[in-house]
Amino acid sequence: MRSETIQKLLEINDQFYQNFAAAFAATRRRIQPGVRRVLQNLPVGGRLLDLGCGSGALALELDRRWQTGSYLGLDASPALLAEARAALRAAPSGGVDIRFARANLADPDWVEVAAAYPVDVVLAFAVLHHIPSAGLRQQILRQVNSLLPAGGLFIHSEWQFQHSPRWQARIQPWSQVGIDENDLEEGDTLLDWRHHLPGQPEQVGLRYVHLFSRQELSALAERTGFAIIEEFESDGEGGRLGLYQVWRKQ
Repeated sequence: MRSETIQKLLEINDQFYQNFAAAFAATRRRIQPGVRRVLQNLPVGGRLLDLGCGSGALALELDRRWQTGSYLGLDASPALLAEARAALRAAPSGGVDIRFARANLADPDWVEVAAAYPVDVVLAFAVLHHIPSAGLRQQILRQVNSLLPAGGLFIHSEWQFQHSPRWQARIQPWSQVGIDENDLEEGDTLLDWRHHLPGQPEQVGLRYVHLFSRQELSALAERTGFAIIEEFESDGEGGRLGLYQVWRKQ
């Protein structure tokens, strides 16, 4: 994929999360069932890195469950990080060492922020599908691998919107954003998003999402030094909107 196209796709999502941060955070107050299942199986008191931490719902849930451990949440959106920090201040204080920091996975230097905090497990829920181009995804996952000890786990989920007629109806033509479909990779999709806070008119946003196949994820794991040890579907109507996978560092 050309660098110009990658930049356009990144800008679409940056603009979305800048314009709709508050409304988006309001739809993410609850932990998804698949994420709850992951948390139940994590070793209590571990050291976690959460990529794309958003408004901090996962950190608060972890603090309720554990009496010890550490958590570092990274996100590119200042507005969502502000929501996360405010939510943490308002919550009862638990025993987990929780920190948030700004980092953009598309910037190769993001890994330097994370490297200061040793981790056992890296999480990335509904994040990789916002990363354009196979090359950039491989770069990021090799960096994730570098942060983990031997046998460390990378646990992630990818949106499987093809299982939802409602979301299929939200697919928009790339001409809306001036991108030629021939410059894209298979699975690249433009979706609209509709939500508003009480007292506000409905606004429409656009997001870039990559639809992963299992074969694609398998190849990605192999190329970046991981082995897939578990997967399951969860979330949404029918319990199939999220594909969760657990990868182990080789």
